[in-house]
Amino acid sequence: MAISAADVMKLRKMTSAGMMDCKKALTEADGDFQKAVDIIREKGKLVAAKRADRETTEGAVLVRLAEGKGAIVCLGCETDFVSATPDFKALANEIADAAIASFPADAEGLMAAKCSNGHTVEEEISAQTGKTGEKHVLAYYATLEAPYVADYVHFNGKLGAIVAFNKEVPAELGKAVAQQVTAMNPVAISPADCPAEVVEKERAMAVLKTKEEMVQKAVDAALKKAGINPAHVDSEAHIESNTAKGWLTEEQAEQARQIIKTVSEEKANSLPEQMINNIAEGRVQKFFKEQTLEEQDFVQSDQKMSVSKYIKSVDPEAKILAFKRFSLSD
Repeated sequence: MAISAADVMKLRKMTSAGMMDCKKALTEADGDFQKAVDIIREKGKLVAAKRADRETTEGAVLVRLAEGKGAIVCLGCETDFVSATPDFKALANEIADAAIASFPADAEGLMAAKCSNGHTVEEEISAQTGKTGEKHVLAYYATLEAPYVADYVHFNGKLGAIVAFNKEVPAELGKAVAQQVTAMNPVAISPADCPAEVVEKERAMAVLKTKEEMVQKAVDAALKKAGINPAHVDSEAHIESNTAKGWLTEEQAEQARQIIKTVSEEKANSLPEQMINNIAEGRVQKFFKEQTLEEQDFVQSDQKMSVSKYIKSVDPEAKILAFKRFSLSD
């Protein structure tokens, strides 16, 4: 049967698919609009399957708040060209609206949630994939529920955060803390909230680094005593290169190798354990200050103070309960 331009336009309005895709679908469906819609959606699933291994490094991060609830979502795609299109932005907003309306527990639940047109989020993402030929994914979804939830989305739309408080706080304070989260990417609210495995990993790294520094200090002292510049022999490649340049004699090169080997072994076997642990603990405390939200220096304050102190200066009873953050560039 003949497919009119009006039919093609009608299907395009129903699906947002391209004109040629709509015409082909109507032709294949013999003019049956519902069958044509199904064909277009199946095409989206096929395209999605073909592009499943593609990376989605572009997209949009959006936040929705409503009555003590906050949802943060990210619709991902492959290119910034697609992420800038009106259709992509409309779909991202549809997903964010569906998230706050149904407030599902996880991403799987959001994929099953209904958009305003009655289709599920999963169906709409699949249809958008088929329309553009570019992979689309629900890259992130998280929620918070508390007496007060603040939010911030960076101006480029690729980074955002939501923060839960134990009580209503001034909007300026909530936004400032959410901005702190987006900018500084803390691993936890406070040292006490830091995951045990993260703390143990940092402590182990701090001990290892401290030991390496102590050994290196002893080696450098021995090299200098022998009249050899430690910077000229800090790797085998440097020893060979500097010998070739005439900065080291063959004898000095061999002497340096022996000093490095002997002193390293001797020092490694006689390191002061208590001193190492004390230095390592200092490094862990520095990690907490730099990586936990309450201990971080508040970036928006003219005076040097922690985020915790800043919050208390505005409202002594206010406390951060949780936060969620997502960035397309992390």
